[in-house]
Formats: sequence, structure tokens, C-alpha cells
Amino acid sequence: MDGMNHSVVSEFVFLGLTNSWDIQLLLFVFSSMFYMASMMGNSLTVLTVAFDPHLHSPMYFLLANLSFIDLDFSSVICPKMIYDLVRKHKVISFRGCIIQIFFIHIIGGVEMVLLIAMAFDRYVAICKPLHYLTIMNPRMCISFLVAAWMIGLTHSVVQLAFVVNLPFCGPNVLDSFYCDLPRLIKLACTDTYPLELMVTANSGFMSVGFFSILIISYIIIILTVQKHSSTGFSKALSTLSAHITVVVLFFGPLIFFYTWPSPTHVDKFLAFFDAVLTPFLNPFIYTLRNQEMKAAMKRVCRWLVGHWKIS
Repeated sequence: MDGMNHSVVSEFVFLGLTNSWDIQLLLFVFSSMFYMASMMGNSLTVLTVAFDPHLHSPMYFLLANLSFIDLDFSSVICPKMIYDLVRKHKVISFRGCIIQIFFIHIIGGVEMVLLIAMAFDRYVAICKPLHYLTIMNPRMCISFLVAAWMIGLTHSVVQLAFVVNLPFCGPNVLDSFYCDLPRLIKLACTDTYPLELMVTANSGFMSVGFFSILIISYIIIILTVQKHSSTGFSKALSTLSAHITVVVLFFGPLIFFYTWPSPTHVDKFLAFFDAVLTPFLNPFIYTLRNQEMKAAMKRVCRWLVGHWKIS
């Protein structure tokens, strides 16, 4: 990316989460624990689905990919954030800032499509159970995955194409703990209002649009089940509650980031929650009521422990 930005600014300074050193140390311990737990939980989910033949189904295939994306998202933001919590001077290079934004938006786009795919999977499983394996065949699952990565890549590249050549010649302080477009654009030494509108239209429209589609799809599923089976309603509601929880946790902060007129202090809290807690909660939300997944995880854990002892 050398040569993309002919400007004075070569690095950006983060203000971080707080000015209090004691709170920073507390957040360092808290973030480190949840980051490690998130990595372990999501890694275990991916390994369980990959190695347990009982879980080789469309639902678990999509769940494993969601856990893989959560691993990626945590690794893009958390290590740098945790490292900066014990430093007084928090900086990131221009190249590092652009790379961080690039991967954040790819991962965000992929996760949106995966959540749509998981909602469609639950719709077919609950409303059309006799045709489930026919509709959710391996080709359909791979198509969802390819579409997710293509949309994520296009979404990220389109926005960055307008950002990398912006002139940054003055302020270089970001009131955040990671790089993202809304705050970065405001530091450019030019009129950025059209670009801010583009980012709001792109990321904001995607967030609100995909969230609306998901909520509508869940309402349709619930109404369909309620209409045809009173006994199956509670079971369907129990199954969908985990999906709805994950959707709200993921889209809530995004909608606030990209549709709110200007950054506020609430952004930091929501960004911290989104980066640290959401990837940690996702594997627990999906496995808490899933007896099959919990049993498979126990089998994989026993296998890993036995393999470790032998080696």
C-alpha cells in the first residue's frame, strides 16, 4: 500500500478507552480473559463441527463458519487493543490502520450474509422439514459461503478505494481504540461530507437492511409455526431465540456506528462490547440449549485430552 497516500501523516494516535490507568489495567485483565475464552470457545466449535461426523449438516456447517469469522474479528481488533491498554502512547501506522479497516469490513460483510444464511436454514428446517436436505444441499451451503466472502470483499474494497488517497496533513488523533471509517474520514484535510454520506449509505444501509430482513424472516417463521402447530411453537421459539440474540448483539452496535450523525462516547462502549464480548458470547449462545453440540464438544475434548496425554 506504499504510495497510496501522499500526505504528512504517517501514523495515527489512539486516545483509547479511558484516561484512568487503574481502569486500563482492569480492562487489560478483563479483555485478556474474554479474548482467550473467545478464541478457545470458537476454536472448539470449529474443531467439533469439523471432526464429529454427527455434526456434518448444513446448520453446523454455517455455525462453524460463523465461529471462524468471530475468531478473525477478535484477532483483528483485540490483540492491538489489549497491548495498547498497558501503553501510554497508543499509535498505529497509516498502513496498519487501512489494513485493520479492510479486514473489519470484510469480516462484517461476511457475517451479515452468514446470519442471513442461518436464518434461511432455520426457515427451511422448521417450515419445510421434508424438503430440508433437498434445499439445503452442499451446493447451496457453498454458494452461501462464496456469496458471503464476495459481498464482504466488495463492501470493503469499495469504501477503501475512496479513503486511501485522502490527504491527511494535520490532526492524527483518533478518539477510539481501533481504526474505522467514520472517525478516520473526519481527520482528512478536505471536504469529506460526500464521503461520509457514502459510508453511511454503504455500511449503514447494509446494517439496517440485513437486520430488517432477518427480523422479518424470524417473524414469518414464528407466525408460520404458530399457525400450523401449537405444540411446535414453543420449540421453534426456543430454537430461534439464540439466533435472534446473536443478530441483535451483532447488528445493534453496527447500526449505531454507521447511522448516527456523529461519533459519541457511547461508541466506545458499544465497540468494546462488539469486539470483546460478542465473539465470546456467540458460541455459548448457540451451544447452551443444543444438547447435540454439547455432547459432541465433550467427545472432542476427551479426544484432545487423550491425544495430548499420548503425545
